Amino acid sequence: MGRIFEVRKSKMFARYDRMAKQFTRIGKEIAIAVKKGGPDANTNPMLRRIMQNAKSFNMPKDRIEGAIKNALGKDTSNYDEVLYEGYAPHGIAILVETATDNTTRTVANVRSHFTKGGGNLGNSGSVGFLFKHLGVFKLEPAGLTAEELELELIDAGLEELGEDSEGKLIVRCEFNDFGNMQKALEERNITPLSSELEWIPLNSVEITEEQADDVFKLIERLEQDDDVQRVFHNMA
Repeated sequence: MGRIFEVRKSKMFARYDRMAKQFTRIGKEIAIAVKKGGPDANTNPMLRRIMQNAKSFNMPKDRIEGAIKNALGKDTSNYDEVLYEGYAPHGIAILVETATDNTTRTVANVRSHFTKGGGNLGNSGSVGFLFKHLGVFKLEPAGLTAEELELELIDAGLEELGEDSEGKLIVRCEFNDFGNMQKALEERNITPLSSELEWIPLNSVEITEEQADDVFKLIERLEQDDDVQRVFHNMA
């Protein structure tokens, strides 16, 4: 019985750690959005998108409002968004999105994670060409017809419309069309479950389960870093 309790407790703490990391990431995104476009979500589409995502992660309303208020403070950190590129073990390409108030610290930490995880941090452009930067919108399919929606969103830059493993509709567009797509969905009173800019691999690399474990260990190291927002890879 004691062993079962320990396992459950471990899973519970892991879940809280993931939630705390998500809240921290969203808090930084809110700070960046407010600095760029102001605190009013009605006139700041970037902030509006992030607030929608925050709700999908069950981030409390008062915490969202607190993050917006903090972003307006004079002593608030100014975050730089920096993308790092490199290779994990077994030739897997890795992109690391960061938001940092100290790039010297961040690049040193990211390099250390790659080295200790059996990978190598590369130069800008070293693996980015293996990915495509796309806008990805997840939609609740209820009340929507995929064929009609596809026709309606072509002019907004629709590149791909499909379903994920949970049956949610996935809309993809080019990076430069993200704002157009967000506006097109809003005009149709469609509120996405989430909307992100993601790095999608052009081709996936097949490796063994044992090799994949090595890659996931590096990804986990990177994701635990406070400056790291998200990690993308081209592992199948």
